[in-house]
Amino acid sequence: MPLSLIAPTPLEYFASLVQSDDHFPLLEAAASLAQDEYPDLDIQQVLGDVDQLLARLKRRLPADAGPLQRLRALNQFFFRDLSFGGNVNDYYDPDNSYLHAVLRTRRGIPISLAVLWMELAQGLGLHARGVGFPGHFMVKVNLPKGQVVIDPFTGQSLSREELSERLEPYRRRSGLVDEFEVPLGLYLQAAPARDIIGRMLRNLKEVHTTQEDWQRLIAVQDRLVILFPQAWSEYRDRGLAHAEQGHPAQAVEDLETYLVNAQDALDIDAMADRVALLRRERS
Repeated sequence: MPLSLIAPTPLEYFASLVQSDDHFPLLEAAASLAQDEYPDLDIQQVLGDVDQLLARLKRRLPADAGPLQRLRALNQFFFRDLSFGGNVNDYYDPDNSYLHAVLRTRRGIPISLAVLWMELAQGLGLHARGVGFPGHFMVKVNLPKGQVVIDPFTGQSLSREELSERLEPYRRRSGLVDEFEVPLGLYLQAAPARDIIGRMLRNLKEVHTTQEDWQRLIAVQDRLVILFPQAWSEYRDRGLAHAEQGHPAQAVEDLETYLVNAQDALDIDAMADRVALLRRERS
């Protein structure tokens, strides 16, 4: 069979999307995360569905609409007319991270809603970016008269006071108070597309770890290792999942990669003991 007729695996497809930070296809990479759970998913159909939403939205706007008018029309369309919002009833459902499911149910978590909202915003010519706010992903738009920060879970625009209030528990937990306090602006920096995909995967990682679903966790870890090839803790976590799933050879390989590259890590002795134990189990 000619090579051109061999379809890439979902993992190979993902790797091709995220290999470079130049022109990183955020929407396509985010949509592709669902292929582990939905292998027959048509990614181009998902992208086409978003294009159709954008076309509907553009028809509502006069050609000379200013940035603020475009932003208001987007929020009216997305949060009110289409009723996109947070899945408060089942927040930890993995489908909340899969864009095709979010498009169908109109329910998601902040980051999946944000990816869809940003695609529409950018399609309208708005300068919109994601914000890796602690504990809750946000979006921001730069307008001629200032910056607007929006919670994609609710559609609410947040003032500096409200953002500071939301930060307070995180600052206290992290010891970032008084003389260690960090300016609010540092928490509102634009998140690179690669980091957005990483955060989406780590949300899934948390769900699968909590449920001890090692097979699904391994699939997520495969993607994290491709996305961040030098994030050695992801090799460790994949190795531990392989161990739980009864794959000692793969577990040893990943844990040894971690031991070689993360020699200053606090758990290095514990991981070395785990490798020794896995080797004994194999022999």
